[in-house]
Amino acid sequence: MNGGESRFEWTAEELRTVGHQVVDLVVEHLTGLRDEPVFRPVPQTVVRGFETEAVPQDGAPVDAVLGEFAARVEPWPFGNGHPRFYGWVNPPPHPLGVFAELLVAAMNPSVAGGNHAAVHVERQVVRWFAELAGLPGTAHGLLVSGGSAATLTGLAVARHRAALRAGRPVREDGVQAGAGGPAAARFVVYQGTEGHGSARKAAELLGIGSGNVRVVGSDDGHRIRVPALRDAIAADVRAGHVPVAVLASAGTVNTGAVDDLAAIGDVCAEFGVWLHVDAAYGGPAVLLLPRFAAVRAALGRADSVALDPHKWLYAPVDAGLVLFRDGAPARDAFSLVPPYLRTDDDPAGVGGPVWFSEYGFEQTRPFRALKVWMLLKHLGVRGYRELIEHDLAVADRIAAAVAAAPELQLLARGLSVVCFRCRPPGGPDGEELDELNRRVLRAVQLGGGAFLAGTTVDGVFALRACVVNPRATAGDADALVAQVRAGLAADGAPGRAGQADQAGEAR
Repeated sequence: MNGGESRFEWTAEELRTVGHQVVDLVVEHLTGLRDEPVFRPVPQTVVRGFETEAVPQDGAPVDAVLGEFAARVEPWPFGNGHPRFYGWVNPPPHPLGVFAELLVAAMNPSVAGGNHAAVHVERQVVRWFAELAGLPGTAHGLLVSGGSAATLTGLAVARHRAALRAGRPVREDGVQAGAGGPAAARFVVYQGTEGHGSARKAAELLGIGSGNVRVVGSDDGHRIRVPALRDAIAADVRAGHVPVAVLASAGTVNTGAVDDLAAIGDVCAEFGVWLHVDAAYGGPAVLLLPRFAAVRAALGRADSVALDPHKWLYAPVDAGLVLFRDGAPARDAFSLVPPYLRTDDDPAGVGGPVWFSEYGFEQTRPFRALKVWMLLKHLGVRGYRELIEHDLAVADRIAAAVAAAPELQLLARGLSVVCFRCRPPGGPDGEELDELNRRVLRAVQLGGGAFLAGTTVDGVFALRACVVNPRATAGDADALVAQVRAGLAADGAPGRAGQADQAGEAR
């Protein structure tokens, strides 16, 4: 296969030869990460090559194509595989998940439905997670691209149910149904200040509108204020609005906050409002660790749950999951098959179980479940507990180092998220302090020694570290804090004189 051939059929020997080359590239990438910078921007010369290269007219040899990958793509990764990467919620892939993706690509099925193995694997994965979440036997779900798609799917079902109750059949007439009635009647959803932005996108896509997303204030722990939530729903009901759903969080991506799901569940039950829980990031900790037993029990009351195995379960992107307490409303919201034509379980025939495409908006669906299934088989609940506890311990190490540094200030600590900022004694405050922290962040990110993200906590700019990386060590945690202190020292901010030596010793 060294010529630019159009031949589609490869021999067993050709497949093995190229397969070994690809595996070698995978091995070199995964084992060489620690010796490389955590992050480095793609050089402009390489970028310009991507932007200007013409569409290939004649094929190139396989060796040349793989060589281009090695030279132009692999050297500039996102950085999330490195043990000192703590930006956002992007873990390294477990090696078995990498190879699972190869097996999926070889099979290349569409998992809309049918009686083939991929369908049954996904059904088993959904059932496992529903059991872990404490959902009843009526539960259903499906794998989607990620937490945003899971939230959109869950909220679509919630809107469908709320609209039917209000006599507004949105599937037939759209959200304009009933527009001739009271002008003030609106679909409304509720989330906290720390809620994920995907909820607003979902509200816009579903015709609810971001202006009808009620943002409920947070308490000192960055959790939804439950009394304020109840007051907001009660006020909307009195005004004739239609409360669609409350979007709570089991681990916000910003600060790691876990809402009081039990109390929020009580409010939802009181008003008959759908409860959707965004557990995309924190779900694995809640589902698997004994310390979160109370949260897990409350999670079992949710009507829908979003969870991302490609986050804290270390599966390769993409692997999101949406679970429903009852699958029937989801099927009613999405199925385009008339009830009298529906064919339910056909275990011995071609049709197989009820198709996944009746429970969501994707028709062609990739075999996302295999990597999740294989990792659960390989690691088990106990193995995952060890990895997640490890991440929490590394986050604790970062938080402790921040607390011990006089020029650093801890702002928030939840799950494996640590938010802090540089605040040197005698240094600037207000916007000047925010700008100082932005400069330090950029210096650390481009320095290559460690990586963290920037965010806003309680109205001030913060440095945010999120640990979802079992390769990280206590030494890596210390190195991150040392990089921040060194960046502050190099910035020359007022009040830092005399403390630079401390940063140097920390390195």
